[in-house]
Parts: sequence; structure tokens; C-alpha cells
Amino acid sequence: MHDLTPITALGGLAPQVDTHGGVTCTEVPDVALASYAARLGQEKLAQAALKKVLGAAVPDVARLVEAELAAFWMGPDQWMIEAPLARHETLAEDLANAARGVASVTEQTDAWTRFDLTGDRLETVLELLCQMNIRAMRAGDAHRGSIHHLGCFVICRGAEHFSIYGPRASAGSLHHALVSEMKSVL
Repeated sequence: MHDLTPITALGGLAPQVDTHGGVTCTEVPDVALASYAARLGQEKLAQAALKKVLGAAVPDVARLVEAELAAFWMGPDQWMIEAPLARHETLAEDLANAARGVASVTEQTDAWTRFDLTGDRLETVLELLCQMNIRAMRAGDAHRGSIHHLGCFVICRGAEHFSIYGPRASAGSLHHALVSEMKSVL
């Protein structure tokens, strides 16, 4: 049997944390992710099944809903579901079972990496990294855009808390862009 040690997307045994000028960038490796897409002609049933699993309304366009599980809108009749990995390691399988064929569910946990930015000057950092109107975003907003030529999701969890999801294969590049921008503007 192999003796494997799990590592974060940045290759560490513990999450990377960088602080500069009152803003902290934290690697968040302990999140389970699954995409959930309604099948053609099954949109209402798929939304009803997802609503039951979430225990809350299905997020509308460019929105996030947080309950036991969280979900954010990715596109028409498509959502990304996130949950604490320790309690939801089988998230994709559980969602597929709940959907009963009305939605396509895909495991996404190792496809994406998450960085949380916290602090009181986040807008100054983020507005230079992406084409979104960061200053207009409010808690619960979730947008898809480009950061450092990478397709990313930017989620506003509060005035001083944003989450950035980017491709895990480009975690180092995304982290470098975030930290470099923190250092250049703060």
C-alpha cells in the first residue's frame, strides 16, 4: 500500500496564508465541489431537487446561496455546489442520487482551488485584477470572469471577504497574481 500525504494546490502540507497591507490571502483546500446542471426539459424538476438538498432557494443569476451547503450560479440552469470536505466528501455522489436523473452532476473538488481574500481594502486589490465592478458587489454576488488570463469565479461573502475560485492546475499563477497585486497597491 502506498503511503501518500495530501498536499494543497500550492504544494504545501498546510494552506498558504499571505498578509500585506491589511489584506490576507488564504488558500482554502478543505472544500468539496460539484457542478450541477439541469438536463434539457428537466429544469424545474432539477431546481426542485437542488432546492431540497440545499434547504434554501436555488441561487438566481450571479448569486450565491449559503446554508449547510452553498451554491452559486454558473450559467443558465447550472450551479456549483460547495460544502465542507470533512462532512461532504461524497458530495457529487450525494447530489447525483438526489437529482434522480434530472440533472448532470460532476465532481469538481480537485479541478478548482479557492483563495479567500479578507481585509478592509479588498476592492483596491480586486478592481485591478479583474474586469468586474468590484465596488458594486454585495454579499451574495457571484460572478465569473478572468483574473491573470484565468477563468475564475469571484464571490462576495461580505464587505471584507471575497472568495476566488480558479483552476487548480494554475493555482500557483493565480496565487502569484493575487499576492503581487496586494503588494503593489497596498
